[in-house]
Amino acid sequence: MLTLPDAVRVFVARDAVDFRKAHDGLCQVVRGTFGDDPLSGHLFVFTNRRRDRIKLLFWDRNGLWLLYKRLERGTFPRFALAGDAARTEVDRSWLAMLLDGIEPRSARFHAHHVSRVHVESRHAHGRPGRPAGTHPRA
Repeated sequence: MLTLPDAVRVFVARDAVDFRKAHDGLCQVVRGTFGDDPLSGHLFVFTNRRRDRIKLLFWDRNGLWLLYKRLERGTFPRFALAGDAARTEVDRSWLAMLLDGIEPRSARFHAHHVSRVHVESRHAHGRPGRPAGTHPRA
């Protein structure tokens, strides 16, 4: 499981990356292609040409993390980007679904909410339903 702070943004590369690249090579992609700083503390996601492997590059204040996942079957989805953008930003839930093997584009989000809440007021001598004078400390 990957837990990221709220301040961390997740960027996904549109094009495949040569997976022989390690820390330094991927930092060059982030700087040169994305125009971002790889030491910003944001997470950068890369896939290979066959889309069966994924790398995550992340700076955590004292070093670079490079996480690598290889699928035994199947592929990671293509990332639909508008225009000729080299990367797109996704939220952490999207990344979690991707890493867990869930197709993010076909996943449906439902609003879980309560339409009505009823809160009873407190009585002067305890809680509702408890007769006055029967408080546990009385």
